[in-house]
Amino acid sequence: MRIILALGIALLLTVGLGGCGNKSQQPAGSSAAPPAETTPPPAAAAFVPPADLDQGPRASAAPVDEALAAQGAQLFTSKTCATCHGFGKKIQCPDLKPVAGQRTEKWMIAQVMHPDVMTKQDPTSIQLMKQYTLQMPNMNLTEDQAKALVEYIKKNGK
Repeated sequence: MRIILALGIALLLTVGLGGCGNKSQQPAGSSAAPPAETTPPPAAAAFVPPADLDQGPRASAAPVDEALAAQGAQLFTSKTCATCHGFGKKIQCPDLKPVAGQRTEKWMIAQVMHPDVMTKQDPTSIQLMKQYTLQMPNMNLTEDQAKALVEYIKKNGK
């Protein structure tokens, strides 16, 4: 029984983690070359979270930009964020409903754009990594895309 349970958990994690990101699969037998790997811009590699990143008004203090929130909804779907995150429920990673009331917009943008750096250098992200143990993948988002996701999170956190 324990072996079956362990295999079931391993299968769920494999399927869940496989859904992270925006990976397009090529049909079998296709002769098209696979898409080139995108590398983050040099500025992303040099990102260092400032000490005051989460100081100031919470993201939810500002009104929601509906147009950006709509773009964020599309990104949330296309980047398969719902594989790990929900609103009002914990799936595999933090419930996003309260986040805009807990964090600043600057912190949220940094977390979305540089999750790999944040979980190594930002105290809040380090704590979240200890709690959830799954590394959020770096989706190589632009700042505009990150802002759109933040607006979507703000809208759904109300």
